[in-house]
Amino acid sequence: MLRAHTVEDVRRAEQAAMAVLPAGALMQRAAAGLAAAVVDLLGGGYGRRVLLLVGPGDNGGDALWAGARLAGRGARVEALLLAERVHAAGLSALRGAGGRAIRELDDLDPAPDLLVDGIVGIGGRPGLRPDAVAALERFAGVPVVAVDVPSGLDVDSGRIDGEHVRADLTVTFGTHKVAHLVDPASTACGALHLVDLGLDLPAPAVEALQPHDVRALLPRPGPSAHKYTRGVVGVRAGSSTYPGAALLAVAGANTGLAGMVRYVGPAQVADTVRSAHPEVVGAGRVQAWVVGPGGGDDAETMLAEASADGVPVVVDADALRHVSGPVPGRVLTPHAGELAAMLGVERAEVEAAPFDAVRSAARRWECVVLLKGHHTLVADPRGRVRATTTGVPWLATAGAGDVLAGVVGALVAAGLEPYDAASVGSWLHGAAATRAAGGGPLTASRVAVQIPGLVRETLAGLG
Repeated sequence: MLRAHTVEDVRRAEQAAMAVLPAGALMQRAAAGLAAAVVDLLGGGYGRRVLLLVGPGDNGGDALWAGARLAGRGARVEALLLAERVHAAGLSALRGAGGRAIRELDDLDPAPDLLVDGIVGIGGRPGLRPDAVAALERFAGVPVVAVDVPSGLDVDSGRIDGEHVRADLTVTFGTHKVAHLVDPASTACGALHLVDLGLDLPAPAVEALQPHDVRALLPRPGPSAHKYTRGVVGVRAGSSTYPGAALLAVAGANTGLAGMVRYVGPAQVADTVRSAHPEVVGAGRVQAWVVGPGGGDDAETMLAEASADGVPVVVDADALRHVSGPVPGRVLTPHAGELAAMLGVERAEVEAAPFDAVRSAARRWECVVLLKGHHTLVADPRGRVRATTTGVPWLATAGAGDVLAGVVGALVAAGLEPYDAASVGSWLHGAAATRAAGGGPLTASRVAVQIPGLVRETLAGLG
């Protein structure tokens, strides 16, 4: 499990570690990991030109000490000092190793191979000062390695407010931070590299499933299993206007994760569904419902009829408009616009702070909420949050959410708790989309087709 913590949790863990370690040990570990990551990215150290952007905090100190290590390996290292006072020992080490520290942008060498962002630490406020912005603009297009987090982000909320660094690689220390996993800040982090500092940390603020976590959670049939014991998922979706939504929701549900799929909907749509999916049967008892995709004016009735069965319900698309009051046991699967309407706010507010929005929604409706996005977030009423880091931008395509709802519903029917079902379903959906896209465009139906093979490989430990 990839775990991300708040600034306060990290600081407490660092203070506890520093109480028992030699002075400066944590910074040296961080600097060594940062220098190694820079060398790896550059393909070597000797003769490379590295520019450090150094602010007043410990991140600036990490950058200076890493610069000293790089200079010792033959790199030409310069440090642009963006504060009156910087880490004194790190600055002395850089100069002692042959590096150069300057305060004027015009005195820099013209063409560094790489920038190291040590401008603002994890406790900094969003936005950057003009001198930092000027330096970044001067060297636009040069690869950037961020120290711990790209400067200018709100670390604990993932918000972006003002100018900020966009990193190609972020080297973080001790643990991931919330901004690494939560949009919109996560889009500024580039690739992530964690340097282990051996910190004793509390429960994380955000988690991200990895293949071995998904493997442990995936339901698998026992030797005496039959279609009913493996779970039956029902789908109430589609209309004469949107029959394709029913097909896609059923395609997500009918990926072999549950033992049986039932479809209940307009007769003409039902004929189309069963023509494409002959395994699908009609009304009967289920362990979970998927309701809403393409339901149109019938979505309210669909939701009421599914709710009457007293089983978990995955509520998507048109059915979300009819959710009211606490709904324990449900999984709501909105995108930003749908969640904004449910919360009575503007879409831009949800997109600016999805971490805050999804937690608020989970508390308000007392159920699991899956907020779709670049990094889809899953929250429960207890405050737990998971971020999905699988997927590709091509997944932003019509019908993809219908498939996701079907996958989540099948996992609930198969026995997973709603929080785990939503998390695993989102992971599978993103990973299947990556396979289906192959670096190019894809359609939603191709995502569903990839899931059985992906599950097989994940269970085999090949993911």
